[in-house]
Amino acid sequence: MKFEVDRDVFAESVAWVARSLPTRPSIPVLAGLMIHAEGESLTLSSFDYETSARVDVPARVHDEGTALISGRLLAEITRSLPHVGVSVATDDSSMELDCGSAHFTLQLLPTDDYPVLPAMPAETGKVASGDLAEAVSQVAVAAGRDELLPIFTGVRIEIDGETLSMLATDRYRMALKELTWTPVRSDFSGNSLVPAKVLSEAAKSMAGGESVSIALSQPGNGQGLIGLAGEANGTKRRITTRLLDGEFPKVRHLMDVRSTLTVRCSTSDLIDAAKRVALVAERNSPLRMVMGTDSITLEAASGDHAHASEQIEAVMESDGDPMAAAGFNPQYLLDALGALDAAYVNFSFTAAGKPCLLTGIGSLDGDPLLDYRHVIMLMRLPD
Repeated sequence: MKFEVDRDVFAESVAWVARSLPTRPSIPVLAGLMIHAEGESLTLSSFDYETSARVDVPARVHDEGTALISGRLLAEITRSLPHVGVSVATDDSSMELDCGSAHFTLQLLPTDDYPVLPAMPAETGKVASGDLAEAVSQVAVAAGRDELLPIFTGVRIEIDGETLSMLATDRYRMALKELTWTPVRSDFSGNSLVPAKVLSEAAKSMAGGESVSIALSQPGNGQGLIGLAGEANGTKRRITTRLLDGEFPKVRHLMDVRSTLTVRCSTSDLIDAAKRVALVAERNSPLRMVMGTDSITLEAASGDHAHASEQIEAVMESDGDPMAAAGFNPQYLLDALGALDAAYVNFSFTAAGKPCLLTGIGSLDGDPLLDYRHVIMLMRLPD
């Protein structure tokens, strides 16, 4: 195999594929990155029996062929190369890589034991790449990180005709995003639970293209797979991953909060105030939001050592006796506010210790933007 390729495109593509490599591969060859040169392009790929990543890179191929090389090592090397063209040639046991005055000789891994990558399922529909990246980032922030509870580490994708919904929860917060997409069949409906980490990486890396194709496997064609395909930086990218097993908790009804108190304020002002006040908050202690007549006050303390408070303007409406204060996990609050992407935030409270719904609004007297909803379980405040 012998080819020449643009250094920047090659380095970025190798890095993208290498991110899917397992940290502790079950067999040594799974640490490898497969390079296949044919026609006028290279196909770089990786697979760990769960997630596969493939990217097609334009190249000047002189001799076609296939080689398996240590993916993380190749990523380190290509990232450090000078910004000139890259030439690669392989024989039966090694790879020679030249870039300017830099020269590397790398040992090849055996390809005989490398698994066959799964085929992409049939396309289910397309969505604008920017819309997908934004939606996934808004929802994935509420997904769990504990691998011992895999169901909570996923994003539930629900399809109902032209509506694509995404839902995630770690049991203490929930996020729901609804967007319009173009299905292959207008009457298609279904759902799947996708690892949030893989979905986030795929959506982010394909945000530069026009659209992303989503493919959910059908019975008899790779049951339990989702595939995403798109473009970025002149390369075609494809990811497949196994769906998570198990029943996602029924939490959608928690989005339908019937508020007894609503609070509206500037999103940016609240983010800035929360960041400052949270600096003195003890670990696992709440950030207190105290309700005033036309303002809210954020308070936090670390025992007798430090205390902070800050007041910002707010508009309130109550139905009955208003709550005096609410307790938030500081990071959960900041994550939700950062995901809203709206000038103002609307808090819908029911009672102390009950779920609180956050939605974005364009103006203080406008209607809530219900395409994105974020629920936070309030923390118990000390007496």
